[in-house]
Amino acid sequence: MSTDRPRLTTSAMIASLAAEGQRIRAAPFGHALAALAARRPEIVGMTADLGKYTDLHVFAAAYPDRFYQMGMAEQLLMGAAAGMAREGFVPFATTYAVFASRRAYDFICLAIAEENLDVKVCCALPGLTSGYGPSHQATEDLAIFRGMPNLVIVDPCDALDVEQAVPAIAAHRGPVYMRLLRGQVPLVLDEYDYSFELGRAKLLRDGNEVLVISSGIMTMRALEVAEQLRADRIGVAVLHTPTIKPLDEAAILEQAAKPGRIVVVAENHTVNGGLGEAVAALLLRHRLAPPFHQVGLPDAFLAAGALPTLHDRYGISTAALATRIRNWL
Repeated sequence: MSTDRPRLTTSAMIASLAAEGQRIRAAPFGHALAALAARRPEIVGMTADLGKYTDLHVFAAAYPDRFYQMGMAEQLLMGAAAGMAREGFVPFATTYAVFASRRAYDFICLAIAEENLDVKVCCALPGLTSGYGPSHQATEDLAIFRGMPNLVIVDPCDALDVEQAVPAIAAHRGPVYMRLLRGQVPLVLDEYDYSFELGRAKLLRDGNEVLVISSGIMTMRALEVAEQLRADRIGVAVLHTPTIKPLDEAAILEQAAKPGRIVVVAENHTVNGGLGEAVAALLLRHRLAPPFHQVGLPDAFLAAGALPTLHDRYGISTAALATRIRNWL
C-alpha cells in the first residue's frame, strides 16, 4: 500500500508547467533514473513519503529492492542517504525543495556536504512551481544551498535537461542538489541542438540587443520571449545556465563582454542569493559593467493560487518578462 501523503487536487495548483499544446514527456526523472540503474547496480532511490510526487515511483516499480521509503522524516532521509553512500551506494534522495532546504539543511550540510559524500538530493517544486503557498514554495533554496561546501547545484530547464542531467550528476563524485521538474514536463531544448554538460552554460540562440542569462523554467520563458521580440526586430540571446554551482564563469563573461547589449538574469527564485546575484558578483569582480537587470521573485512570502496567475503577479511569466525587456531597451 502506498504511504504517499495525500495532496489537494485543485487542478490549478498542481497544473503542469507546459503551455497549451506544448510537447511534454511524463516523469523524465523517474524514467532516466530507472534506465541508468540498469547498468549502475549501486544506485538506490530514497524518499520521505513523496515517491509519487517526485516521480521516484517509476524507479520503485522497476527496482523495488533498491527503493527505500523513509516516511515523513526528511532529516532521517538525508542521514540514511549519507550512511548508504558510506557503504558504497549512490543514493538519489527525493523530497520537496522546501523540505530539503528548510527542514533538513543541517543534515545535508553536516552528514553529506561536509563529508563530500556521493549523494544526489533531487527536489520537486523548486521556486514558484506550486500554487500551495509558502509552505510548498522553495523560493530561496538556491540561496540556502549556494554557500554549502562541496555541493554542486543544478537547475534543469525541461524534460531533456532532466533526462541528461541524471546520468551526468551520477557520474560526478560528490554531493549534488538538483531542482526537479516532475509530472508532465515540457520539452523544448531538443529544438536547439542541446546537450547537458555539468558545469557548462549553453548559448541557445544569439542576438544583438539583449542577453538573457537564465536557468530552470525561466530558460523556457526566455526562449519564448526571444521569439516574440524577433518580430519587433529585437535580437535576444539566451544563455542557459543549468549548473548554478560551479558557475560557468568563462561563458558568462564571454557573452556579457559583447558590447551593445543589456544583460538580464532571469530566475525562478528570490532576487536574493541566487543566479542573479552570482552573475552580478562575477561581472563586478571582472570589472564588466553592461546595463544589468534582474528578473526574479520578490523578497516576500508568495500567495497561493493558480500558477499562471501567480507567475504573472510575480513577474516570471513570458508576458511579464517580455514587457520588462521592452521597457529596459
